[in-house]
Amino acid sequence: MSTGNVLAVAELEAGGPTGLTLELIAVARSIATAKGGKVIAACLGADVDEAVGGDLVARGADEVHVVDNALLEPYQADAWLPDLEALSGEVDPAAVLLPHTSFGADLAPRLAFRLGSTTATGCVDVDADAADILFTRPCYGGIARERVSFESSPAVATIKTKSFDALPRDDSRSGGIVARDAIVTPDRVRTRVVARDTEGAAGARLENARVVVAGGRGVGGPDGFAAARELADALDGAVGASRVACDLGWCPPGYQIGLSGKTVAPDLYIALGISGAGQHMAGCGNARTIVAINTDEDADIFASARFGVVGDCREILPYLVEEMRKIEK
Repeated sequence: MSTGNVLAVAELEAGGPTGLTLELIAVARSIATAKGGKVIAACLGADVDEAVGGDLVARGADEVHVVDNALLEPYQADAWLPDLEALSGEVDPAAVLLPHTSFGADLAPRLAFRLGSTTATGCVDVDADAADILFTRPCYGGIARERVSFESSPAVATIKTKSFDALPRDDSRSGGIVARDAIVTPDRVRTRVVARDTEGAAGARLENARVVVAGGRGVGGPDGFAAARELADALDGAVGASRVACDLGWCPPGYQIGLSGKTVAPDLYIALGISGAGQHMAGCGNARTIVAINTDEDADIFASARFGVVGDCREILPYLVEEMRKIEK
């Protein structure tokens, strides 16, 4: 029988927790409060700054376990699993939460298998009481939602970005920060990252960007994405794409947003020549404001957009870039 503890696996960037990690701590806090347990955060990496532990405690964690080892950076499932499995065995959590990023989506099912449990990915809501935890996630290509519970323990789930608000920082909170020796040894790591393709990675990181300019079939080709980059740069944003644009080779695969791509939730999402199919909207539907430009006045994207323009984005985009550059940042 598990405790009411919740284990949150942190994702770090530039030496600190990502925004989604802070949202993860808030979700863990709500579950732990309902079940009478503690929030325990796991920070794995190389040269992890001790200040990260203080950041997570101030945001709602009760304990932060830091595992610092060169084998843990960059992320590799073989390297991370032994330590997370051991920590889970110690804290006996009711739930293990991970961010719904490429990192979390890769790690969650592997960890669930090690723990003899199952996983729910891409969750957007959580309800918990003393008896159960219910996770809500999109299904059927994003056109419906399902609520799932677990017969096995712990419940392992990934949480989509911007589905929850991070807790306000409270530096008066106290919590334990535990430095742990890594269990993993070089002989247990069967694969290693030898190179990274950073094509198209200039500018803001797509998942964290406050502004995303995304292109679809309607941008017409690679030149359309060059223009989209100009607009994104003028707005300090990032460039994204629909699946068809990536499949056609007009932009790098890392731009893809949607059910089989990345999930974003920016303050402003500008959709250029994107029809708005359910699979795409599953990746951007949580954007605060969607602006759509499409030649088809009946395109599905307009149902989700706050502002819409019926027209050719290739003709409109140069004028939009010119006007945005006039606005003082």
